[in-house]
Amino acid sequence: MSTGSGADSAPAPNSPQDTVSDDATAAPAGRTPGAAPGSTAGPAAAPRKGMFSSLRVRNYRLFATGQVVSNTGTWMQRIAQDWLVLSLTGSSTAVGITTALQFLPMLLFGLYGGVIADRFSKRKLLLFTQSAMGMTGLALAVLTLSGNIQVWHVYLVAFVLGLVTVIDNPSRQAFVVEMVGKEDLRNAVSLNSANFQSARLIGPAVGGALITAFGSGWAFLLNGVSFLAPIAGLLMMRTAELHKVDRVPRSKGQLREGLRYVSGRPDLIWTIVLVGFIGTFGFNFPIWLTAFTYHVYHQGAGTYALFNSLMAAGSLVGALLAARRSSSRLRLLVGAAVVFGVLEMAAALAPSFWIFVVLLAPIGVVGLTINVTANSSVQMATDPLMRGRVMALFMMVFVGGTPLGAPVVGWITDTFGARVGFLSGGLISLLAAVLIGLILARAGGLRLKIDLRRGHRHVAFVPRVPASGEASLATAA
Repeated sequence: MSTGSGADSAPAPNSPQDTVSDDATAAPAGRTPGAAPGSTAGPAAAPRKGMFSSLRVRNYRLFATGQVVSNTGTWMQRIAQDWLVLSLTGSSTAVGITTALQFLPMLLFGLYGGVIADRFSKRKLLLFTQSAMGMTGLALAVLTLSGNIQVWHVYLVAFVLGLVTVIDNPSRQAFVVEMVGKEDLRNAVSLNSANFQSARLIGPAVGGALITAFGSGWAFLLNGVSFLAPIAGLLMMRTAELHKVDRVPRSKGQLREGLRYVSGRPDLIWTIVLVGFIGTFGFNFPIWLTAFTYHVYHQGAGTYALFNSLMAAGSLVGALLAARRSSSRLRLLVGAAVVFGVLEMAAALAPSFWIFVVLLAPIGVVGLTINVTANSSVQMATDPLMRGRVMALFMMVFVGGTPLGAPVVGWITDTFGARVGFLSGGLISLLAAVLIGLILARAGGLRLKIDLRRGHRHVAFVPRVPASGEASLATAA
């Protein structure tokens, strides 16, 4: 159980007695090489848990059930929204502007959302945010079904949804550990992603059928109603079974405190920087997939839904594979980012429709691996009292970069074509991964390992020791 005590925070840098390495060759008797001080080998080390271990927790089952329903509705709305904007304007730039407006509040106010998540009950915050998100779907449904929808209406609703997400994202991310505890955190994060991607398989297919048969309005309506499921799940939770995390009292300088915390943690900084580049330039799939559907292959909403479903199938596989892993390494994160960039470039240059289709699932697998590895690594390496603010910064950079990247990528796609737009996103992702990988390799940071097995909970970031013999930096959790 996380208590918010100093036991979960990082010790002071340059403490030789705390320096650990995941590839240590010697260790005192009774302690596994590479394990954090105080963790013992033998019976204390539990075997690897099952792929669905966190579902044994009742509160998490309620949460996951509600999320799969609302996530399905969200993907229906995502497909309907993108296609509606393209139908109203015929412009990939307009799709990019819609995406940018939805994520602009995260860029502007993301850190404030983290402060709110650290101060208040996350369950109560989620009750508010899920209700508000349902209302945005209903608003679009009324405007569309009444025949009064205009593109500026979609822009406005997207911005309002983004404002709600500022609070919802860090609250939802940080609430996971309160439901399942630290030992099941990575499994729960992976299953959350599997949940989201399962909905991504169903939502686009249903959304595409609804758009073709009846129009976008019904997809918006069903999305609004779908939020009744997570609201019911939150209300049915047994609050006494939640893992206690101390709330941060209101005080001045909490934003600066969070930034200072991250600035002293190389393992957090480089993870956040890498996902920032990929989130800003490499995850603009609404722009590229609509452009490939509409301009390259001259197809309709059904093909766009197919593209999204194929990516979701790959992402679901990636999430389930991640759920089986008991540790995270920066080496895996950087390697997945390199492969992600290469696959996007290959898809951009695909000479035929079917080669393009085949490449979408692997892109989904690798993209999800990046997401889960970065997310769980940052959460596990962070002091519980700082988790809301750190996750807000993580989401602000990962998601909030979209307002900067989406209009640029949309303009490139409109001006130079869908293939050049997709190619540019993959190239930037690849270059960022290679550059950060070289920086981390030089510092020894690719040896970072976050081990989540019982009895081996530790994080070690071990930069290369200079020739002068300066002490290594280690951070343990």
